[in-house]
Amino acid sequence: MTTTHDLTARAEAFAALHVPGSPLALANAWDVASARVVEAAGSPAVATTSAGVAWSLGAADGDLLARDRALDLIGRVVDAVSVPVTADIEGGFGADAEAVGETITGVLTAGAVGVNIEDGTRSPAEFAERLAAARAAADSAGVPLYVNARIDTFLFGLGAPESRLDETLSRAAAYLRAGATGVFVPGVVDPAVITELVKGVGAPLNVLAAPGAPTVSELAALGVARVSLGSWVAETAYAVARRATEELLAGGGYGALAGALPYGELNALLKG
Repeated sequence: MTTTHDLTARAEAFAALHVPGSPLALANAWDVASARVVEAAGSPAVATTSAGVAWSLGAADGDLLARDRALDLIGRVVDAVSVPVTADIEGGFGADAEAVGETITGVLTAGAVGVNIEDGTRSPAEFAERLAAARAAADSAGVPLYVNARIDTFLFGLGAPESRLDETLSRAAAYLRAGATGVFVPGVVDPAVITELVKGVGAPLNVLAAPGAPTVSELAALGVARVSLGSWVAETAYAVARRATEELLAGGGYGALAGALPYGELNALLKG
């Protein structure tokens, strides 16, 4: 049974991995098998992707997955790995701040020690209330949960382009005051903008890596503290499934299957 002491130690260890200039690099998982693969590859932590989790459970991304199903998946991932787990909980799986607090209680019960929670198109004031509720629930449980506040100004193209950086920094300050530990700004790949975010946020900055983004080493040089792949690994896996199917149905070869993880290696990861 996981105790509060165990969760606290794991949460502190996870937080310590966020070092500006030496970022925590996370290839996000979406089920037990992918989590075991990520851990076996040497990752010091496992992060889930909300999109990948939703897709694997037959739901679309975007606050449509039922909370109990998400929490069940988080618990199974935690039980399958020995490293800290941080869970992407979309907007908090709840209609209001109180419900978000309930979600956090469930996340801690499942054994995760970090969460990503996104503002999306919510007002900054409403999202700050959600973050405050998340922090209050974690504090009540006695666990220093790592709350990674995702700001979607760049990802969703919110507001005028010329004011987007200032708006992002304003939100970051408000979210940190509300209880966030770090700030996640997906949709930014311009080194100049990333540099300004690192300088202005004043907390560990998480950047979403994708084709065309700076390398992890380049992001490290900019002072980024966390680099994650989000849903990209899951999307790539599903792309392989489609290419293999199209190749098969076209009467072609089996090139899409090249580079597959050996059956015995993958199966062994799930034996114990």
